[in-house]
Amino acid sequence: MREFPWARAMEIGLGHLRLAPDQFWRMTLPELAAAARGLGRGREAAPGRADFEALAKRFPDETRNH
Repeated sequence: MREFPWARAMEIGLGHLRLAPDQFWRMTLPELAAAARGLGRGREAAPGRADFEALAKRFPDETRNH
């Protein structure tokens, strides 16, 4: 049986998730795993340049003259 990677778990919880130590130690391992999975979400979903330009063309900024 392998030893649990506590150093990596603390790096994720305290460093990446910025949990206070008491919050980290109260978490269950499934809760920590779920939070860690959420760290990488959304990065792939960022629009590329072509997507951004298409959106900007479809929804241009309004200019108002007062």
